[in-house]
Amino acid sequence: MTEIRHLPEAPTGRRPLAPGSGIDAHRHDTHQIVYACRGVLSVTTGSGTWVAPANRAIWVPAGTVHEHRAHGDTDLRLIGLTGNPLGLDRPAVLAVGPLLRELIIAYTDDAESGDPAQGDAKYRGERGRLLAVLLDQLKHAPEQPFHLPTADDPRLAAVCAILHRDPADPRTLTQLAAQAGTSDRTLARLCRRELGMSFPQWRTQLRLHHALLLLADGVPVTAVAHRCGWASASAFIDVFRRAFGYTPGQAFTL
Repeated sequence: MTEIRHLPEAPTGRRPLAPGSGIDAHRHDTHQIVYACRGVLSVTTGSGTWVAPANRAIWVPAGTVHEHRAHGDTDLRLIGLTGNPLGLDRPAVLAVGPLLRELIIAYTDDAESGDPAQGDAKYRGERGRLLAVLLDQLKHAPEQPFHLPTADDPRLAAVCAILHRDPADPRTLTQLAAQAGTSDRTLARLCRRELGMSFPQWRTQLRLHHALLLLADGVPVTAVAHRCGWASASAFIDVFRRAFGYTPGQAFTL
């Protein structure tokens, strides 16, 4: 990420994004909730990538250099916040239930329909009440462990790059370690230390990450399953449902 833009305040509103488009690297002095009510959005920082389908939102704390990328036809909703209702100083993926989803949509729609600069007290009052309920729901939104962290060690980074290029690569950790010029025990230790999870857990996260992006691009479920390394569509559907709460076929019909 280069030529980092600085925004004093994180914007609030709606921003439709075409497939493959995005918002280049930037940072702002206030916090932000990022939500795609249609499509899939990824947010990348120097620490990794967070991915959010329509039942997830991404928390971006103030000062975080990040970029957005749309996968599929994406309806992006942004909410800038001066306070930190979550108390988090790192990005996070949050569960979005039906009520929180509607609150986010209503609040970002209203950002474009009123004119607080003209001193409309009714407008400000309604938005203030809407925001209060939204923040209350946000405080109770469970954090979801769907983060694809970035490795620093060159040996682990080399293995991660191999699997990013081909998530269906069936090789074991021992075989991948040999290609990277190290041992499986060393790689397993690096996974825990740098990625915060075991190698099988990281590989599953990676495959789900790629699966979401392929589904957003309209790739059929069976093809996604095989391209991401699952032996069958049923095995993929089971893992996907446990991770996201719905099936791949429902991902873009919610």
